[in-house]
Amino acid sequence: MAESMQGLHRSHRCTEVNNTMIGNTVTVMGWVQKSRNKGGIIFVDLRDRSGILQVIFEEANCGAESFAKAEKLRSEFVVAITGEVAKRGGAVNENLATGDIEVIAKDIRILAEADTPPFPIEENSKTKEDLRLKYRYLDLRRPDLQKNIMMRSKVTTLVRSFMADEGFIEIETPTLCKSTPEGARDYLVPSRIHPGEFYALPQSPQIYKQLLMCSGYDRYFQIARCYRDEDLRADRQPEFTQIDMELSFVDVDDVIDVNERLLAKLFKEVIGVDVQLPIQRMTYKEAMERFGSDKPDLRFGMELCDVTDVVKDCEFVVFKNAIEAGGSVRGINAEGQGAMPRKKIDALVDFAKGYGAKGLAYIAIHEDGTMKSSFAKFMKDEEMQALVAKMNGKPGDLLLFAADKSKLVYDVLGALRLEIANQLGLLKKDEYRFVWITEFPLLEWSEELGRYQAMHHPFTMPMEEDLQYIESDPGRVRAKAYDIVLNGTEIGGGSVRIHQDDIQEMMFKALGFTMERAYDQFGFLLNAFKYGVPPHAGLAYGLDRLVMLMAQEDSIRDVIAFPKVKDASCLMSEAPNTVDAKQLEELGISIVKPEAETEE
Repeated sequence: MAESMQGLHRSHRCTEVNNTMIGNTVTVMGWVQKSRNKGGIIFVDLRDRSGILQVIFEEANCGAESFAKAEKLRSEFVVAITGEVAKRGGAVNENLATGDIEVIAKDIRILAEADTPPFPIEENSKTKEDLRLKYRYLDLRRPDLQKNIMMRSKVTTLVRSFMADEGFIEIETPTLCKSTPEGARDYLVPSRIHPGEFYALPQSPQIYKQLLMCSGYDRYFQIARCYRDEDLRADRQPEFTQIDMELSFVDVDDVIDVNERLLAKLFKEVIGVDVQLPIQRMTYKEAMERFGSDKPDLRFGMELCDVTDVVKDCEFVVFKNAIEAGGSVRGINAEGQGAMPRKKIDALVDFAKGYGAKGLAYIAIHEDGTMKSSFAKFMKDEEMQALVAKMNGKPGDLLLFAADKSKLVYDVLGALRLEIANQLGLLKKDEYRFVWITEFPLLEWSEELGRYQAMHHPFTMPMEEDLQYIESDPGRVRAKAYDIVLNGTEIGGGSVRIHQDDIQEMMFKALGFTMERAYDQFGFLLNAFKYGVPPHAGLAYGLDRLVMLMAQEDSIRDVIAFPKVKDASCLMSEAPNTVDAKQLEELGISIVKPEAETEE
């Protein structure tokens, strides 16, 4: 029978009780982690969000009634206990913050009983994730998850404090917006009052924050909820949170400066890591050529090497065809892996094929200097020697090569170096390597659309020296855009925005927009720009990704209270679900079920 809390007040959380309080009376409340009846003495581990405290029940101290209640305790019962703090009678538990003390219980109230949970509430749970997500309210009691959620809270608290000190104003922007279908798919919300018309949930507050710069707010920020209807992966959810900001009268260096200081503050105060400032910068071109990725992981080497010139005259048809088609041949040196079994090399070939490669050429250099290669018979000895020299190949190394269009080669080798590094245990979660990636292409060609599209968004400012190419050679134009990358994950990105009418019109033209279409989609922003818009720039972090890396987790699901799974559903609440027919009728919506496929 659950008891009332009337007249009781919690004096301390579990780990707030310490050895300076020995002899004091405290009242603690929480969940029973474990109860052990040793006959005449009952040991209870009491848990709250701060940690665990050991409580001792002996009938001589607490009386027959309280001892009888203590005998009934099971895991996850919710209790209030009053008792005296004492030096621990048994061995000190070094794993607990309260390991040198215990509470000698005088009184107990059982505030709620509990069924046996479907899995143990414990750190580093081995229970399958689907079951834990179904009972997420229980999963969230686990100390490691609670630590992550509290870390997330500390990050947002520090962000707000830092931004206020830097003169930023926190402003909320709407979550019922106009759909602007450039980029990811929108989540749509039907309007009851305007039948047949829809709001979109924001993919970001981009247009609103630019309008706030037009409105003179100078420095804006927001912890913003955003939504994208796209396929999920470990670091992606249909709804997510951004640390969003926009600044007026600034250029690239100003935005980078304030954000480097923000990152340094967060990492020092949340996890005790010193971020060395200034953070390294690298152009998009350099990142792709060295690491095959615009989000390079700098915790290890294994950089790409362009060997096109070395093999351009060889007779190996794979290399020859790639070069003749305007592509390139590049390789990576997996140092010390020359003795890798053929079966593992074949697995790497299959991995590369998964990224679009037709295959993977290799040279294994044995410790005695002899070589085994998949293509040596097509090469002259001096060509092989020159190739190995270009790759800095040494006895014991494994050289891997991809040949195709350069973009595909980058994708393949960029993914391959990460796969090998993962296999070799080179990716240390407690090492934090930041890098700014700058000078992105302004536009990228879309085969699907048959036109250029914005790599970031249509309001990104081109680099001034490249404006001359925007009509004649759009693919050559670089953007005043910048991403902040940590350990191979993009945690934030932004750009200087276009604030001049003539440049914005050139941008829309390069994207294949008529001005009529541009005004149809973005008219309220373009009209606002007619009334005096300051130069402005901004950046947004993925809060979930940032905290995931700080907490050394592999998935953002471990730092979000109630995440979705891969099909964008919630296993706990069973959302999305059907709705009442009357609700659909009010919205003027009918559900058309797809016709069942006919069996042949």
